[in-house]
Amino acid sequence: MEHIEFAYSLNGPDAGRRIDDHDHIVAKLKAEELAWLHLVADHPETDPWMAEVLDFVEPTTRATLTAKSTRPRASVQEDGLVVILRGVNLNPGEEVEDMVSLRVFLNPARIITLSRRPLRSVADLRAAVEAGEGPQSVGAFLANLVERMGTRIDEALFDLAERVDVLEDAVIAAPDPAQRGQVVDERQEVIDLRRYLGPQRDAILHLASGGHAMLSKQDRRQLAEAHDRLVRAVEELDAMRDRLIVLKDEIDSAVQDRLNRNLYLLSILSAVFLPLGFLTGLMGINLGGMPGAQSPWAFWVFTGALVVVGGLQLWVLRRLKWI
Repeated sequence: MEHIEFAYSLNGPDAGRRIDDHDHIVAKLKAEELAWLHLVADHPETDPWMAEVLDFVEPTTRATLTAKSTRPRASVQEDGLVVILRGVNLNPGEEVEDMVSLRVFLNPARIITLSRRPLRSVADLRAAVEAGEGPQSVGAFLANLVERMGTRIDEALFDLAERVDVLEDAVIAAPDPAQRGQVVDERQEVIDLRRYLGPQRDAILHLASGGHAMLSKQDRRQLAEAHDRLVRAVEELDAMRDRLIVLKDEIDSAVQDRLNRNLYLLSILSAVFLPLGFLTGLMGINLGGMPGAQSPWAFWVFTGALVVVGGLQLWVLRRLKWI
């Protein structure tokens, strides 16, 4: 049963007890006591097993739960409530912004969750269930899960905000082209997080404002708090995105200023040496009649004249405030 990650009984006399036997899992999912089953979403046996065993799940709902690509949303189906969420990716060696999709199906007696990769929030909730401190109703389960995912999101955003603050101070103190890559990386992380947290905010609002009869007033209140946290998270991401745009513009401006300064210096040098180059070119022609061609002092006189002409040019440029 590699497609089954774990299963637990959430209420009744067996509350908090793990269910390992396949037949017991199937029987528990068809009993009146609330049970939680977590499946591996991309396992090849998951969809066929659900079609065979979970006959209470409609085919369209099953297709939604096992879809390859998902977007956060919440919808009420005839067979239950379907909620698609995204949690920050805290798996070793992976990017935080590569958010993990969690698909949740709920009806009064069953909770089925699916994910392709491990999710820390699910692991925390599982530990609470094993410790006898887990939720014992569908609404409490959903509210608890959303709250735990929100806590992980807040932690990830706090770390991201600290990095942006440090980067902002460094750019303001001394803009450098080498910082551009870091700005782009942080901005991409902000965009990826914003891509999923915006729809997730709307999905939680839908649950908090109406949702389903399975959600109690207390559950909706907790979901409303989770929605408020997501609103703040999205606003903070928008602010960080704008700050990173300003930082990129600041670096680009510094690079452009440096380039303009170098071009200006090259222009000044060209202006100074253009007359001198003309004179040396004129005096370097190999034709008879060149003045001073037979004098041993002609070279030094001509060199001194070039120095005088160059000094005069620099004086004129200084008077014109070009340098």
